[in-house]
Amino acid sequence: MKNNKNTIAVIGLSFGDEGKGKITDYLAQKADLVVRFQGGNNAGHTVVHNNKKFKFHIMPSGAVLEKEVMIANGCVVDPKVLLNEMDNLRENNKEINLKLSSTAHVICPFHRILDGLEEESKTEYRVGTTKRGIGPTYADKASRYGLRIFDLTHPKILKKKLKNLYLIKKRIINCYDPDWDINFNDIYDEFKEYGEKLKPYVIDTAYYLNQAIDSGKKVIFEGAQGTLLGIDHGFYPFVTSSNSNALGICSGAGVSPKKIGTILGVIKAYTSRVGKGFVPTELKDEIGDKIRQQGNEYGTTTGRPRRVGWLDLFNIKYSVMLNGVDYIAIMLLDALEGIDPLNICIGYEMEGKALDTWPIHPEKVKKCTPIYKIFNGWKQRSREEWTEIANSGFESLPKEIKNYVNFIAEQLQTEIAMLSIGPEREDTIVLKDFF
Repeated sequence: MKNNKNTIAVIGLSFGDEGKGKITDYLAQKADLVVRFQGGNNAGHTVVHNNKKFKFHIMPSGAVLEKEVMIANGCVVDPKVLLNEMDNLRENNKEINLKLSSTAHVICPFHRILDGLEEESKTEYRVGTTKRGIGPTYADKASRYGLRIFDLTHPKILKKKLKNLYLIKKRIINCYDPDWDINFNDIYDEFKEYGEKLKPYVIDTAYYLNQAIDSGKKVIFEGAQGTLLGIDHGFYPFVTSSNSNALGICSGAGVSPKKIGTILGVIKAYTSRVGKGFVPTELKDEIGDKIRQQGNEYGTTTGRPRRVGWLDLFNIKYSVMLNGVDYIAIMLLDALEGIDPLNICIGYEMEGKALDTWPIHPEKVKKCTPIYKIFNGWKQRSREEWTEIANSGFESLPKEIKNYVNFIAEQLQTEIAMLSIGPEREDTIVLKDFF
Protein backbone atom coordinates (compact mmCIF):
# COMPACT_ATOMS: atom_id res chain seq x y z
CA MET A 1 0.00 0.00 0.00
CA LYS A 2 1.51 3.34 -1.08
CA ASN A 3 1.06 6.62 0.74
CA ASN A 4 -2.16 8.23 -0.39
CA LYS A 5 -1.82 11.39 -2.47
CA ASN A 6 -5.45 12.44 -2.08
CA THR A 7 -5.43 13.06 1.66
CA ILE A 8 -4.19 16.14 3.51
CA ALA A 9 -3.85 16.58 7.26
CA VAL A 10 -4.24 20.19 8.45
CA ILE A 11 -2.44 20.33 11.79
CA GLY A 12 -1.79 23.24 14.14
CA LEU A 13 1.83 23.41 15.27
CA SER A 14 1.48 25.69 18.27
CA PHE A 15 -1.07 26.15 21.10
CA GLY A 16 -4.14 26.10 18.86
CA ASP A 17 -6.01 28.97 17.20
CA GLU A 18 -3.45 29.00 14.38
CA GLY A 19 -6.04 29.55 11.66
CA LYS A 20 -6.65 25.91 10.72
CA GLY A 21 -10.32 26.64 10.05
CA LYS A 22 -9.53 29.09 7.26
CA ILE A 23 -6.97 26.76 5.67
CA THR A 24 -9.35 23.81 5.86
CA ASP A 25 -12.12 25.92 4.36
CA TYR A 26 -9.81 27.04 1.53
CA LEU A 27 -8.64 23.51 0.71
CA ALA A 28 -12.18 22.13 1.06
CA GLN A 29 -13.13 23.90 -2.15
CA LYS A 30 -11.47 21.00 -4.01
CA ALA A 31 -12.08 18.26 -1.42
CA ASP A 32 -14.78 15.61 -1.21
CA LEU A 33 -14.73 14.99 2.54
CA VAL A 34 -13.51 16.87 5.65
CA VAL A 35 -12.88 14.80 8.80
CA ARG A 36 -12.63 15.90 12.45
CA PHE A 37 -10.68 13.19 14.27
CA GLN A 38 -10.27 14.53 17.83
CA GLY A 39 -11.54 17.03 20.38
CA GLY A 40 -14.99 18.36 21.07
CA ASN A 41 -16.71 21.71 21.26
CA ASN A 42 -13.74 23.10 23.17
CA ALA A 43 -12.32 23.89 19.72
CA GLY A 44 -13.27 27.01 17.84
CA HIS A 45 -12.91 27.52 14.11
CA THR A 46 -13.99 30.75 12.45
CA VAL A 47 -14.71 30.70 8.71
CA VAL A 48 -15.64 33.77 6.64
CA HIS A 49 -17.88 32.97 3.66
CA ASN A 50 -19.52 35.63 1.47
CA ASN A 51 -18.72 38.28 4.11
CA LYS A 52 -20.53 36.24 6.77
CA LYS A 53 -18.67 34.82 9.76
CA PHE A 54 -19.40 31.22 10.76
CA LYS A 55 -18.14 29.98 14.12
CA PHE A 56 -17.87 26.22 14.52
CA HIS A 57 -16.98 24.25 17.62
CA ILE A 58 -17.62 20.66 16.54
CA MET A 59 -18.83 20.81 12.94
CA PRO A 60 -15.92 20.45 10.45
CA SER A 61 -15.04 23.60 8.54
CA GLY A 62 -16.07 22.27 5.11
CA ALA A 63 -19.73 22.42 6.15
CA VAL A 64 -20.03 26.03 4.97
CA LEU A 65 -19.24 24.83 1.44
CA GLU A 66 -21.88 22.10 1.84
CA LYS A 67 -19.17 19.48 1.56
CA GLU A 68 -19.45 16.02 3.04
CA VAL A 69 -18.12 16.26 6.59
CA MET A 70 -17.34 13.65 9.20
CA ILE A 71 -17.12 13.67 12.99
CA ALA A 72 -15.03 10.56 13.62
CA ASN A 73 -14.68 8.21 16.58
CA GLY A 74 -11.87 10.17 18.25
CA CYS A 75 -14.17 13.11 18.97
CA VAL A 76 -16.44 13.73 21.94
CA VAL A 77 -19.79 15.22 21.04
CA ASP A 78 -22.16 17.51 22.88
CA PRO A 79 -25.34 16.70 20.93
CA LYS A 80 -27.00 20.01 21.83
CA VAL A 81 -24.06 22.01 20.45
CA LEU A 82 -23.89 19.90 17.30
CA LEU A 83 -27.62 20.27 16.60
CA ASN A 84 -27.41 24.04 17.17
CA GLU A 85 -24.59 24.31 14.63
CA MET A 86 -26.60 22.24 12.17
CA ASP A 87 -29.59 24.55 12.70
CA ASN A 88 -27.37 27.58 12.07
CA LEU A 89 -26.25 26.12 8.76
CA ARG A 90 -29.85 25.40 7.74
CA GLU A 91 -30.87 28.96 8.64
CA ASN A 92 -28.22 30.11 6.19
CA ASN A 93 -29.61 27.80 3.50
CA LYS A 94 -26.73 25.35 3.75
CA GLU A 95 -27.33 21.68 3.03
CA ILE A 96 -25.92 19.37 5.72
CA ASN A 97 -24.03 16.30 4.59
CA LEU A 98 -22.79 14.90 7.91
CA LYS A 99 -21.41 11.49 8.80
CA LEU A 100 -21.33 10.97 12.58
CA SER A 101 -19.39 8.11 14.15
CA SER A 102 -21.45 5.61 16.12
CA THR A 103 -18.46 5.13 18.43
CA ALA A 104 -17.78 8.78 19.27
CA HIS A 105 -18.45 9.53 22.94
CA VAL A 106 -21.24 11.77 24.24
CA ILE A 107 -20.89 14.77 26.56
CA CYS A 108 -23.60 14.99 29.24
CA PRO A 109 -24.59 17.87 31.58
CA PHE A 110 -22.81 16.32 34.54
CA HIS A 111 -19.56 16.25 32.56
CA ARG A 112 -19.65 20.03 32.34
CA ILE A 113 -20.35 20.30 36.08
CA LEU A 114 -17.43 18.01 36.88
CA ASP A 115 -15.14 19.90 34.52
CA GLY A 116 -15.65 23.10 36.50
CA LEU A 117 -15.42 21.45 39.93
CA GLU A 118 -12.24 19.57 39.08
CA GLU A 119 -10.64 22.69 37.63
CA GLU A 120 -11.26 24.63 40.82
CA SER A 121 -9.62 21.89 42.89
CA LYS A 122 -6.40 21.82 40.82
CA THR A 123 -5.00 24.98 42.46
CA GLU A 124 -1.68 25.85 40.72
CA TYR A 125 -2.23 23.09 38.15
CA ARG A 126 -5.38 24.62 36.68
CA VAL A 127 -5.22 24.41 32.90
CA GLY A 128 -7.77 27.07 31.98
CA THR A 129 -10.32 24.53 30.73
CA THR A 130 -13.27 25.73 28.66
CA LYS A 131 -15.51 23.82 31.12
CA ARG A 132 -17.33 22.16 28.23
CA GLY A 133 -17.00 18.69 29.76
CA ILE A 134 -14.36 17.47 27.32
CA GLY A 135 -11.83 16.05 29.81
CA PRO A 136 -14.37 14.19 31.99
CA THR A 137 -15.91 12.62 28.87
CA TYR A 138 -12.55 11.36 27.64
CA ALA A 139 -11.88 10.10 31.18
CA ASP A 140 -15.10 8.06 31.03
CA LYS A 141 -13.99 6.66 27.68
CA ALA A 142 -10.72 5.49 29.23
CA SER A 143 -12.59 4.14 32.27
CA ARG A 144 -14.80 2.08 29.92
CA TYR A 145 -18.20 3.23 31.07
CA GLY A 146 -18.71 6.16 28.71
CA LEU A 147 -21.81 6.82 26.63
CA ARG A 148 -21.43 6.55 22.84
CA ILE A 149 -23.44 7.89 19.92
CA PHE A 150 -24.73 4.37 19.22
CA ASP A 151 -26.21 4.30 22.73
CA LEU A 152 -27.73 7.73 22.21
CA THR A 153 -29.69 6.48 19.19
CA HIS A 154 -31.12 3.38 20.91
CA PRO A 155 -33.50 4.46 23.71
CA LYS A 156 -33.47 1.21 25.72
CA ILE A 157 -29.70 1.00 25.70
CA LEU A 158 -29.47 4.73 26.39
CA LYS A 159 -31.65 4.53 29.49
CA LYS A 160 -29.63 1.72 31.04
CA LYS A 161 -26.17 3.12 30.29
CA LEU A 162 -27.08 6.73 31.04
CA LYS A 163 -28.50 5.69 34.43
CA ASN A 164 -25.28 3.87 35.28
CA LEU A 165 -23.16 6.85 34.25
CA TYR A 166 -25.45 9.31 36.02
CA LEU A 167 -25.20 7.46 39.35
CA ILE A 168 -21.40 7.24 39.13
CA LYS A 169 -21.09 10.96 38.40
CA LYS A 170 -23.62 11.96 41.04
CA ARG A 171 -21.56 10.24 43.73
CA ILE A 172 -18.42 12.03 42.54
CA ILE A 173 -20.05 15.45 42.21
CA ASN A 174 -21.61 15.13 45.66
CA CYS A 175 -18.09 14.86 47.10
CA TYR A 176 -17.54 18.43 45.88
CA ASP A 177 -21.11 19.67 46.31
CA PRO A 178 -23.32 17.57 48.62
CA ASP A 179 -26.45 19.45 47.50
CA TRP A 180 -26.03 18.88 43.77
CA ASP A 181 -28.81 16.95 42.10
CA ILE A 182 -30.42 16.79 38.70
CA ASN A 183 -33.46 14.80 37.65
CA PHE A 184 -32.41 11.71 35.72
CA ASN A 185 -35.64 11.45 33.71
CA ASP A 186 -35.19 15.01 32.48
CA ILE A 187 -31.71 14.15 31.17
CA TYR A 188 -32.95 10.93 29.61
CA ASP A 189 -35.87 12.61 27.83
CA GLU A 190 -33.60 15.36 26.52
CA PHE A 191 -30.93 12.98 25.24
CA LYS A 192 -33.43 10.56 23.79
CA GLU A 193 -34.70 13.43 21.63
CA TYR A 194 -31.14 14.30 20.60
CA GLY A 195 -30.60 10.69 19.56
CA GLU A 196 -33.73 10.70 17.41
CA LYS A 197 -32.56 13.86 15.61
CA LEU A 198 -29.00 12.63 15.04
CA LYS A 199 -29.79 9.01 14.10
CA PRO A 200 -30.05 9.66 10.32
CA TYR A 201 -26.43 10.83 10.29
CA VAL A 202 -24.88 7.98 12.32
CA ILE A 203 -22.72 5.39 10.57
CA ASP A 204 -19.54 3.32 10.95
CA THR A 205 -17.27 6.19 9.95
CA ALA A 206 -14.05 4.14 9.88
CA TYR A 207 -15.43 1.82 7.22
CA TYR A 208 -16.95 4.69 5.24
CA LEU A 209 -13.74 6.75 5.40
CA ASN A 210 -11.50 3.91 4.25
CA GLN A 211 -13.85 3.20 1.36
CA ALA A 212 -13.77 6.88 0.39
CA ILE A 213 -9.97 7.05 0.44
CA ASP A 214 -9.59 3.76 -1.44
CA SER A 215 -11.95 5.01 -4.15
CA GLY A 216 -9.75 8.08 -4.72
CA LYS A 217 -11.84 10.72 -2.97
CA LYS A 218 -10.03 13.84 -1.77
CA VAL A 219 -10.03 13.92 2.03
CA ILE A 220 -8.93 16.55 4.56
CA PHE A 221 -8.18 15.60 8.17
CA GLU A 222 -8.90 18.68 10.27
CA GLY A 223 -7.07 19.04 13.58
CA ALA A 224 -8.96 20.82 16.34
CA GLN A 225 -6.34 22.10 18.79
CA GLY A 226 -2.60 22.61 18.26
CA THR A 227 0.20 20.07 18.62
CA LEU A 228 1.58 21.67 21.80
CA LEU A 229 -1.81 21.01 23.43
CA GLY A 230 -1.69 17.27 22.72
CA ILE A 231 -2.29 14.96 25.68
CA ASP A 232 0.81 12.80 25.04
CA HIS A 233 3.33 15.12 23.39
CA GLY A 234 2.16 18.57 24.43
CA PHE A 235 2.83 20.96 27.32
CA TYR A 236 1.27 18.65 29.94
CA PRO A 237 -0.71 19.27 32.13
CA PHE A 238 -1.64 22.51 30.31
CA VAL A 239 -3.09 20.58 27.38
CA THR A 240 -6.32 19.22 25.95
CA SER A 241 -7.55 15.64 26.44
CA SER A 242 -6.78 14.13 23.03
CA ASN A 243 -3.94 13.81 20.53
CA SER A 244 -4.26 17.02 18.55
CA ASN A 245 -1.46 16.15 16.15
CA ALA A 246 -1.10 13.97 13.07
CA LEU A 247 -0.33 11.03 15.36
CA GLY A 248 -3.97 11.12 16.48
CA ILE A 249 -5.44 10.62 13.02
CA CYS A 250 -5.01 6.86 12.84
CA SER A 251 -6.76 6.04 16.12
CA GLY A 252 -9.10 9.04 15.96
CA ALA A 253 -10.44 8.26 12.49
CA GLY A 254 -9.67 4.58 11.98
CA VAL A 255 -7.21 4.77 9.10
CA SER A 256 -3.78 3.32 8.47
CA PRO A 257 -0.74 5.64 8.61
CA LYS A 258 -0.19 4.73 4.97
CA LYS A 259 -3.43 6.49 4.07
CA ILE A 260 -2.29 9.83 5.46
CA GLY A 261 -0.73 11.74 2.58
CA THR A 262 0.46 15.34 2.83
CA ILE A 263 0.81 16.89 6.28
CA LEU A 264 0.29 20.65 6.25
CA GLY A 265 1.40 22.41 9.43
CA VAL A 266 -0.30 25.70 10.30
CA ILE A 267 1.32 28.47 12.33
CA LYS A 268 0.62 32.13 13.01
CA ALA A 269 3.18 34.83 12.32
CA TYR A 270 3.34 35.16 16.11
CA THR A 271 2.41 33.05 19.15
CA SER A 272 -1.01 33.00 20.81
CA ARG A 273 -2.29 30.98 23.74
CA VAL A 274 -5.55 30.51 25.64
CA GLY A 275 -5.38 29.02 29.11
CA LYS A 276 -2.63 28.48 31.63
CA GLY A 277 1.00 27.53 31.13
CA PHE A 278 4.20 29.59 30.84
CA VAL A 279 4.85 31.17 27.42
CA PRO A 280 8.50 32.33 27.17
CA THR A 281 7.86 34.82 24.34
CA GLU A 282 4.66 36.31 25.82
CA LEU A 283 4.22 40.08 25.42
CA LYS A 284 2.50 41.80 28.32
CA ASP A 285 2.88 45.34 26.98
CA GLU A 286 1.40 47.66 24.36
CA ILE A 287 2.97 45.63 21.56
CA GLY A 288 1.09 42.57 22.77
CA ASP A 289 -2.09 44.62 23.00
CA LYS A 290 -1.63 45.84 19.43
CA ILE A 291 -1.10 42.33 18.06
CA ARG A 292 -4.14 41.09 20.00
CA GLN A 293 -6.29 43.86 18.56
CA GLN A 294 -5.04 43.57 14.98
CA GLY A 295 -5.23 39.78 15.05
CA ASN A 296 -8.64 39.76 16.81
CA GLU A 297 -7.18 37.43 19.39
CA TYR A 298 -10.25 36.45 21.35
CA GLY A 299 -11.30 32.84 21.81
CA THR A 300 -13.96 31.53 19.42
CA THR A 301 -15.26 29.19 22.11
CA THR A 302 -14.81 31.28 25.27
CA GLY A 303 -14.42 34.88 24.07
CA ARG A 304 -11.40 35.17 26.36
CA PRO A 305 -8.55 37.48 25.29
CA ARG A 306 -5.71 35.31 24.07
CA ARG A 307 -2.19 35.76 25.36
CA VAL A 308 0.15 36.75 22.53
CA GLY A 309 3.89 36.80 22.04
CA TRP A 310 6.66 36.70 19.49
CA LEU A 311 6.81 33.75 17.13
CA ASP A 312 8.52 30.79 18.83
CA LEU A 313 10.27 28.62 16.25
CA PHE A 314 11.95 26.54 18.93
CA ASN A 315 8.78 24.75 20.02
CA ILE A 316 7.42 24.73 16.46
CA LYS A 317 10.52 22.79 15.35
CA TYR A 318 9.48 20.15 17.89
CA SER A 319 5.99 20.08 16.37
CA VAL A 320 7.40 19.77 12.84
CA MET A 321 9.41 16.74 13.98
CA LEU A 322 6.45 15.05 15.71
CA ASN A 323 4.07 15.49 12.81
CA GLY A 324 6.47 14.87 9.93
CA VAL A 325 5.30 18.14 8.37
CA ASP A 326 5.63 18.41 4.59
CA TYR A 327 4.58 22.04 4.15
CA ILE A 328 3.86 25.11 6.27
CA ALA A 329 1.00 27.64 6.12
CA ILE A 330 1.71 30.97 7.84
CA MET A 331 -1.31 32.91 9.01
CA LEU A 332 -2.10 36.49 10.09
CA LEU A 333 0.99 38.20 8.73
CA ASP A 334 -1.17 41.32 8.42
CA ALA A 335 -1.69 41.34 12.21
CA LEU A 336 1.96 42.37 12.67
CA GLU A 337 1.61 45.52 10.54
CA GLY A 338 2.97 48.71 12.02
CA ILE A 339 5.21 46.94 14.55
CA ASP A 340 8.93 47.56 14.14
CA PRO A 341 11.17 45.80 14.98
CA LEU A 342 9.87 42.23 15.17
CA ASN A 343 11.43 39.32 17.03
CA ILE A 344 11.50 35.60 16.30
CA CYS A 345 12.56 33.15 18.99
CA ILE A 346 15.14 30.71 17.60
CA GLY A 347 16.11 28.92 20.82
CA TYR A 348 16.04 28.87 24.63
CA GLU A 349 18.68 29.36 27.25
CA MET A 350 18.32 27.64 30.60
CA GLU A 351 20.73 28.38 33.43
CA GLY A 352 23.10 30.04 30.95
CA LYS A 353 23.17 27.13 28.52
CA ALA A 354 21.57 27.02 25.05
CA LEU A 355 19.25 24.02 24.74
CA ASP A 356 19.32 21.55 21.86
CA THR A 357 15.59 20.84 21.82
CA TRP A 358 12.36 22.22 23.26
CA PRO A 359 12.10 21.20 26.95
CA ILE A 360 8.62 19.70 26.97
CA HIS A 361 8.17 19.92 30.77
CA PRO A 362 6.64 23.12 32.23
CA GLU A 363 9.02 22.98 35.17
CA LYS A 364 11.90 23.39 32.72
CA VAL A 365 10.25 25.81 30.29
CA LYS A 366 9.49 28.37 33.00
CA LYS A 367 13.24 28.56 33.73
CA CYS A 368 14.04 29.37 30.09
CA THR A 369 14.89 32.64 28.40
CA PRO A 370 14.18 33.07 24.66
CA ILE A 371 16.99 33.69 22.18
CA TYR A 372 15.76 36.17 19.56
CA LYS A 373 16.62 37.23 16.04
CA ILE A 374 15.45 40.75 15.13
CA PHE A 375 13.64 41.66 11.89
CA ASN A 376 12.43 44.86 10.29
CA GLY A 377 8.65 45.26 10.46
CA TRP A 378 6.26 46.33 7.72
CA LYS A 379 3.96 49.30 7.50
CA GLN A 380 0.21 49.35 8.00
CA ARG A 381 -2.02 48.92 4.97
CA SER A 382 -5.72 49.11 4.24
CA ARG A 383 -7.76 45.93 3.88
CA GLU A 384 -8.02 46.64 0.15
CA GLU A 385 -4.24 46.91 -0.17
CA TRP A 386 -3.70 43.57 1.55
CA THR A 387 -6.26 41.91 -0.73
CA GLU A 388 -4.57 43.40 -3.78
CA ILE A 389 -1.22 42.00 -2.61
CA ALA A 390 -2.78 38.57 -2.12
CA ASN A 391 -4.25 38.65 -5.61
CA SER A 392 -0.88 39.65 -7.09
CA GLY A 393 1.03 36.82 -5.40
CA PHE A 394 4.21 36.30 -3.42
CA GLU A 395 6.41 38.65 -5.40
CA SER A 396 4.20 41.61 -4.51
CA LEU A 397 4.74 41.11 -0.76
CA PRO A 398 6.82 43.77 1.02
CA LYS A 399 10.48 42.71 1.22
CA GLU A 400 10.25 42.74 5.02
CA ILE A 401 7.56 40.04 4.93
CA LYS A 402 9.55 38.02 2.41
CA ASN A 403 12.59 38.12 4.68
CA TYR A 404 10.43 37.12 7.66
CA VAL A 405 8.76 34.12 5.99
CA ASN A 406 11.89 32.94 4.19
CA PHE A 407 13.70 32.84 7.52
CA ILE A 408 10.88 30.73 8.99
CA ALA A 409 11.14 28.25 6.10
CA GLU A 410 14.93 28.09 6.49
CA GLN A 411 14.77 27.53 10.24
CA LEU A 412 12.07 24.86 10.00
CA GLN A 413 13.65 23.34 6.88
CA THR A 414 10.15 23.09 5.49
CA GLU A 415 8.66 24.56 2.33
CA ILE A 416 5.96 27.21 2.68
CA ALA A 417 2.73 26.31 0.88
CA MET A 418 0.36 29.11 1.87
CA LEU A 419 0.45 32.62 3.34
CA SER A 420 -2.58 34.37 4.78
CA ILE A 421 -2.83 38.16 4.97
CA GLY A 422 -6.53 38.56 5.76
CA PRO A 423 -9.70 36.74 6.84
CA GLU A 424 -11.24 36.05 3.43
CA ARG A 425 -10.31 33.13 1.17
CA GLU A 426 -9.12 35.69 -1.37
CA ASP A 427 -6.57 37.01 1.14
CA THR A 428 -4.47 33.86 0.71
CA ILE A 429 -1.27 33.45 -1.31
CA VAL A 430 -0.92 29.86 -2.51
CA LEU A 431 2.59 28.64 -3.32
CA LYS A 432 1.74 24.95 -3.48
CA ASP A 433 -1.42 23.66 -5.14
CA PHE A 434 -2.89 20.63 -3.38
CA PHE A 435 -5.37 18.16 -4.93
